[in-house]
Amino acid sequence: MRYYLPRQEKYWYVLTVSLGLSGICFLIAKGVLWIIFNDDPHYLQSFSQSTGIRYGISFLLIGCFSMMSLLWYTQEEQKTMSERKADAERLAKDAELFKLRQQLQPHFLFNSLNSISALTGTQPEKARHMIQQLSDFLRGTLKKDDQQWSTLEEEIQYLRLYLDIEKVRFGHRLQTEIIYTDEVLLLKLPSLLLQPVVENAIKFGLYDTTGEILIKLEATKENNYLKIMVQNPFDPETSQPLKGTGFGLSSIQRRLFLLFARQDLLKTHKNQANFITVILIPQIK
Repeated sequence: MRYYLPRQEKYWYVLTVSLGLSGICFLIAKGVLWIIFNDDPHYLQSFSQSTGIRYGISFLLIGCFSMMSLLWYTQEEQKTMSERKADAERLAKDAELFKLRQQLQPHFLFNSLNSISALTGTQPEKARHMIQQLSDFLRGTLKKDDQQWSTLEEEIQYLRLYLDIEKVRFGHRLQTEIIYTDEVLLLKLPSLLLQPVVENAIKFGLYDTTGEILIKLEATKENNYLKIMVQNPFDPETSQPLKGTGFGLSSIQRRLFLLFARQDLLKTHKNQANFITVILIPQIK
């Protein structure tokens, strides 16, 4: 059973093995006893009369050992299969997380390159500065690809670099405010989580307006959660953010589900003329 255990009809296999081994053991024992007690006809007669009982006892003993072996090796096989399944699920989850993170970058990159192209003719210094910022941003992205988790402090630094690029694109129209306390800076969150949330806020808050807008991000600690709240204004007549979260927020929700197996960690709601996104990040000890 150590070297061969069928996946189906295991109990018929155990029965066949037990019957076969019992027969072999019985024949060996019979041969040995015939040699030892060859000169004792009374014992040989008693042995012949108890053949069925002796074979039955042999079958029961070997059958018990066979069942214990079956249970042992079946558990070992199930354990191995569970480990392989867990590894496969982990690899699939990591692959999906990586794919989600990579899909967020091209849209931002294309917009940034278009802005650089527009600035090269009229404001070459700004274009040069934006290229440097974009280079630093992409370098940080490549570095974070190997990180599953970051501290809030690292994410805020990365977010500020992203916002500097966006401010070159939109000028004074884009105003931002980031609120946090020192106690939350070391809290953990998935890498590259804040940028798509803020990008979504800029999309709904800025694209449909011509005036100046304020994107507000506030980070607090509530019980054992890091709470991120992003707020942006929107025009109810031209923007309908509540009909769908868009790829940015849906990808964040998918990432949170893959990491924590929970669907309630991202919520959106409308407050007068503001669209608010709330994300809760459980702090794993």
